[in-house]
Amino acid sequence: MLSPLLLAALAAQTAEDGFSKVQILIQQLIDWGVSAGGRLIGAIIIFVVGRFLISLIRKLLSRVLAKRHIDAGVQTFVKSLVNITLTILLIIAVIGKLGVETTSFAALLASAGVAIGMALSGNLQNFAGGLIVLLFRPFKVGDWIEGQGVSGTVREIQIFHTILTTADNKVIYVPNGALSSGTVTNYSREDTRRVDWVIGVEYGENYDKVESTVRRIIADDSRILNTPEPFVALHALDASSVNVVIRVWVKSGDYWGVYFDMNKNIYSVFNKEGIGFPFPQLTVHQAKD
Repeated sequence: MLSPLLLAALAAQTAEDGFSKVQILIQQLIDWGVSAGGRLIGAIIIFVVGRFLISLIRKLLSRVLAKRHIDAGVQTFVKSLVNITLTILLIIAVIGKLGVETTSFAALLASAGVAIGMALSGNLQNFAGGLIVLLFRPFKVGDWIEGQGVSGTVREIQIFHTILTTADNKVIYVPNGALSSGTVTNYSREDTRRVDWVIGVEYGENYDKVESTVRRIIADDSRILNTPEPFVALHALDASSVNVVIRVWVKSGDYWGVYFDMNKNIYSVFNKEGIGFPFPQLTVHQAKD
């Protein structure tokens, strides 16, 4: 059996060893905390400075593009692309500062590339569609277009979407992929547009009088172009009306003003001239017994 003195010595040595291990553990925790805190503070500084630099670069890029009179659609697309690219680089820098190996992080992204590509296949298609829109320019910022069942004025052409503003001030985000591969009607591309009306008059009206009255109304509107020449003709003999077709050319910006004003003028002048407008009629014959 061990003597009491030896047991006491062993107990003291064990306690001392345990205390030393606790001290080492505490020191390791302190060292790790200081190191982690330094990395965390460094990452925060990198993030703040990076966001400031990205904002500064975006402003400088906007000035350069505006100074060179680059198309507004190209400007919004480029600024969106640069912002996303710089943000990704900033995130990688912050992660690297936190102690995560960027090479491992890059390898992880590469290994997940196929899955991400499949998940974001629609967005990749929209990105490619945005490039096609900017390359072939079927429309630009400020044009009134119709596509994918919606219509409006093009406000921005972004990296994935084209933003439209409707006539009643709604904002619509249309995927670039759909616009680049679908049918798009651009109402602002040409300088002039044709305005059409089909006006019905009563049977028995003098057609020559109707035509001359219409041509006089057309001549009184200075917004209507003389070339191409306005066209007025008898369109059809309908069930209860004689239909007259009217076709004139105007500047694209005058389209709706001329359309609505002509409706008003035709109604007013026809009433003054005694030209009657038809209305549906049904004649019923009663058989005699």
